[in-house]
Amino acid sequence: MPILIAVTLLWAFSFSLIGVYLAGQVDAWFSVLMRVALATIVFLPFLKLRQIEAKIAFKLMICGALQLGIMYGFYYQSFLYLSVPEVLLFTVMTPLYVTLINDMLDRRLNVGFAISAILAILGAVAIRYQGIDEGFIKGLLIVQGANICFASGQVGYKRIIAKERPDLPQRTVFGWFFLGAIAVVVPCYLALGNPDKLPTTTLQWSILTYLGIVASGLGYFAWNKGATMVNIGTLAVANNLLIPAGIIVNVVFWNRDADIVRLAIGGGIILLALWVNDKFNQKYAEAKVPA
Repeated sequence: MPILIAVTLLWAFSFSLIGVYLAGQVDAWFSVLMRVALATIVFLPFLKLRQIEAKIAFKLMICGALQLGIMYGFYYQSFLYLSVPEVLLFTVMTPLYVTLINDMLDRRLNVGFAISAILAILGAVAIRYQGIDEGFIKGLLIVQGANICFASGQVGYKRIIAKERPDLPQRTVFGWFFLGAIAVVVPCYLALGNPDKLPTTTLQWSILTYLGIVASGLGYFAWNKGATMVNIGTLAVANNLLIPAGIIVNVVFWNRDADIVRLAIGGGIILLALWVNDKFNQKYAEAKVPA
């Protein structure tokens, strides 16, 4: 858990850096490409090609493609429709997806997911009840796409490491994770990117470099390593530590005019959704314990 907390503090600034300095100014797919490329470069020297079987390497690549490549595609687009606090609050659904995906892989039904999801959506509506339009709905759905991809990647990575090769030093195989991400990002940039919207300032290049090497490279490795060291319930909760940290950073440094009351009301409803989901999970766990 200390590793996950440390990464949360590291990532708390990333949302605001993207929303303030990159979104709408630098092509989203170029930003994604640079982040993933730099992160890949960081871990390629540690990669030992013959250390794991090809099928395990391929599974790790799928995790990277989902958690980093496809997720970033959704994530960067969401800032075109939502404010930074809204993007942060709407990522609150990620723990629900973590538990749902893990339950599906274990072939069990998470009854509380539907109720929790409805409550979370009501919380989202409360945040923007006077300004719900097509753009807002599109942004909300885009964030959910990012949440599902992020949840799928970390649950998959945790299960693969635990089942296949828990003995391996993870730094020697994590390069496969980033290779999977870049296999998605390169063709997406070539097909969808806008070469006329590259970074134009030293600050933008510096932010992208920081996001690629530190936030993506070191951050994702530490986060996924931390995920293998905790149970699935703790991992789900850890996913939401980023929300208050990110909002505090954004409001204090960049967005002091944010409607704190509305954010608090909507956020409270969304937290209620998480509580409901957690209670259903606890009942399921208690039902599995033999009398």
